[in-house]
Amino acid sequence: MDRIDAMRVFTRVVEQRSFTQTAEDLNLPRSTVTDAIKQLEKRLNVRLLQRTTRHVSPTLDGEAYYQRCLHIIADIEDAEMAFANAKPRGLLRIDVQGTLARHFVLPQLPDFIAQYPDIELFISEGDRLVDLIREGIDGVLRVGNLQDSDMVARRVALLPQVTCAAPSYLQQYGMPYSLKQLAEHQMVGFRSSATGGLMPLEFCAHGTLPRPPKANSHQPSSPRSSPEYHQIKLRTVLSVSGAESFVAAARLGLGIIQVPRYHIEPDLMNGTLIEILPEYAPPSMPVSFLYPHNRQLSPRVRIFSDWLSQLFLTTEQQNADR
Repeated sequence: MDRIDAMRVFTRVVEQRSFTQTAEDLNLPRSTVTDAIKQLEKRLNVRLLQRTTRHVSPTLDGEAYYQRCLHIIADIEDAEMAFANAKPRGLLRIDVQGTLARHFVLPQLPDFIAQYPDIELFISEGDRLVDLIREGIDGVLRVGNLQDSDMVARRVALLPQVTCAAPSYLQQYGMPYSLKQLAEHQMVGFRSSATGGLMPLEFCAHGTLPRPPKANSHQPSSPRSSPEYHQIKLRTVLSVSGAESFVAAARLGLGIIQVPRYHIEPDLMNGTLIEILPEYAPPSMPVSFLYPHNRQLSPRVRIFSDWLSQLFLTTEQQNADR
């Protein structure tokens, strides 16, 4: 077995945590898998795996070698596909915020898989910051303004947002009709995964407006006729870091929230949540696909990024036609 094939065997053992399952997946005798790992460890003169009768896990050296193997294998596959003019194939690891995954991505995956049957997708869900290189993730789909990063970022959508609260909350605190009246209200706090701080409520005085450029930006300033942009922090009795808990807290009457409209459309329709201050619409929320620079030319990453862009574009067109 050559070195590249041995790397493929090793990465699959790490992922499956099993020699037997790896042998079945790769259609190899178990003894071949075992011998490949032994020869690999002998050549590297380091122990790559911890083995027990029930469990296999990488050592610290094994985890580091695993990450290097992922990059090497991906680069080889991408190079071969580029010259062979073949459809992308192999493992593609994507991390997606859970609500986005369930509402937008997962329902359309049968179409993607039908187009690219040789791609094996692994999708993890999370709001936390991900170290793409260390964790072997090919790309992440994230909502919100991006922090400074050395990742390649591609904006794939702008999601309209809504300010809302539960009927029980409005019965207790009253319906606000101006930004000044918000001083008597409270919000459910949402803590940023990037900073750990509470995110303010955001308003535009005369309709939706993209967020203003940063102070050091070279973009031209907005004309005086542009809508006024406001950030407001209210009293908070509860703060959360998860999107589902955020909406659930609002349904319980614990405060005002701002979320992408798609997330609570059923609540708005059945009256579980009520839109407030519609004339001060929050800025639309950007959705971006991020990936490491060393994945920029990967066919798997490129076609998935293109597919996401088309997916959100189609969704926006369908919503506009309603």
